[in-house]
Amino acid sequence: MELFQTYPLLWIVLAALVGLQIGSFLNLLIWRLPQMMQNDWADEVARFQGQDPPARDVFNLFVPRSHCTHCKTSLGVSELVPVLSFLWLKARCRHCQAIVSWRYPLVELAVAAWWAWSAAQGGVSLAALAWAGFGTVLLALAFIDADTMLLPDALTQPLIWLGLILSAWGLTGLSLSDSLWGAVAGYVCLWLVHAVFKMVTGKQGMGQGDFKLLAALGAWLGWMVLPMLLLMASLLGVFVALGMRWRGSLQAGEPLPFGPYLVFAGMLCTMVDVHSALLYF
Repeated sequence: MELFQTYPLLWIVLAALVGLQIGSFLNLLIWRLPQMMQNDWADEVARFQGQDPPARDVFNLFVPRSHCTHCKTSLGVSELVPVLSFLWLKARCRHCQAIVSWRYPLVELAVAAWWAWSAAQGGVSLAALAWAGFGTVLLALAFIDADTMLLPDALTQPLIWLGLILSAWGLTGLSLSDSLWGAVAGYVCLWLVHAVFKMVTGKQGMGQGDFKLLAALGAWLGWMVLPMLLLMASLLGVFVALGMRWRGSLQAGEPLPFGPYLVFAGMLCTMVDVHSALLYF
């Protein structure tokens, strides 16, 4: 640890490299977790109807091995190097030549950048690790919501609890009181918006995952940040929706995920308010 304290740039580079590898895993989680949820729901429906769950191969975050989503061929070690494999293979599968999305290296680079930023701000500390994990989970939620309109409880609920616990341990720069009321205010605020919208229009305007995501952001950032965070997320969502309508890629009444905008605003608030977001020690 003394080496990293003497040469902080070395610590930042190491954090970025770790972030690259975690970003690679995040791509897998973003792809598989919604499918795992769908499988669980199908099993629950079958049991509710008095039937046996449909037979299927084991499918989780570890089985089967990483493979091409087109030809299903398992990937070797040389095909799983973050960013570099994408460049070496020229954005194509080595086996079937299917095009590989640019999103894979972008997710890896985004996580690496967040880990490097956390290391630069927090130094060699548990606080830096905590905030690196915070941003990693937020990025996963943003991409899952953008793809599927889902914000999994498996990610949002632990994020709420971790925000409260780490605040109690003094690792987020917040008092436990501010963290607790941030979680409460975040959940209740969007629940009220949802309830009023449903009462007026009779339609479901927002999913419960959004309530939990804002509660998690409140637990980590405090209730004081929520008004600005919500304003930023809402304005960004409106601008994106108007742009999509102008291009014809969004139809009137078509739902738009709110999670990515909450995530963007939350991460921006974290980066701007560095002095209260990280505890140096």
